[in-house]
Amino acid sequence: MLLIVLASMAGCGKSQEKATTVNMGYFNNITHAQALLMKAEGKLEESFGDGITVKWNAFNAGPAEVEALFSGAIDIGYIGPVPAINANVKSKGDVVILSSATKGGAVLVGRQGSGIKGVQDLSGKVVAIPQIGNTQHLSLLQLLSENGMKPASEGGDVTVSAVQNADVANMMERGDIDAALVPEPWGATLLGQGAEMLMDYDEIYMQGQYDVAVVVVRKEFMEANPELVEKFLAEHEAATKKVNEDAAALNTINEEIDRATGKSLSEAIISEAFGRIGVSTELNRESVMGFASISKEQGLIADLPEEGNLFAEKEK
Repeated sequence: MLLIVLASMAGCGKSQEKATTVNMGYFNNITHAQALLMKAEGKLEESFGDGITVKWNAFNAGPAEVEALFSGAIDIGYIGPVPAINANVKSKGDVVILSSATKGGAVLVGRQGSGIKGVQDLSGKVVAIPQIGNTQHLSLLQLLSENGMKPASEGGDVTVSAVQNADVANMMERGDIDAALVPEPWGATLLGQGAEMLMDYDEIYMQGQYDVAVVVVRKEFMEANPELVEKFLAEHEAATKKVNEDAAALNTINEEIDRATGKSLSEAIISEAFGRIGVSTELNRESVMGFASISKEQGLIADLPEEGNLFAEKEK
């Protein structure tokens, strides 16, 4: 992948100004594992060397990171595939997907005692998702469609409600919501607090092999700084390998979350959560284009992106 990306960038950007600062975007969430690990260990700074400053910028939601990409405040970012697609379409190809980061990592859980056993039982119920138009929302819409159902907003009888992940447990306890499709570590957290598993990560979409976090880059930055993008991709690959092979990496990630948010995850929660997350640099293009199709059907984007303009690397 690294060689393919570099080949596609060869000869580009000679008239562009070289960067002295690389602005990184990410979430303090375990689905952005490589970013958290690199930030904690300072590996990217070491790779770039003297004269290049790395500035880490944490976001809470995809739209805010997309706006930062548009303004040039972010050069490379870890983000969900749906906002990445939106950014690509709205920027007319100026924001492109560089690599995968993680896959799967979301579950459908039900309120204890709700009587819900599967998707069909969601009829007449309230289902929480983290944000309208995000990856879990589109995954839920796909599940409903596959089962001949629709959200209330489209004339169906399933009420879809955007709820902050941290608020889902309390709302379930009050009976305000009946089920939730949430990313990790919130799935493991809710299950630990008594929620019932309705669909595991590999039952949500494409057997759990869909991209849940990807890396995007501003094309202008990529063309002007191919050597920095090369070094980033090498560190992204190294971080991916370390997360998959070194159990201590999870502790480092957890410590970084604690430093940033003041709250760490229990060893049991982070272990269970990573059991549902695939950490990989290999893009599943079919899953990304599938999300693009659902986004267009839902009116979130006006046009489908062309693969040649959406992905940074050429066809293998």
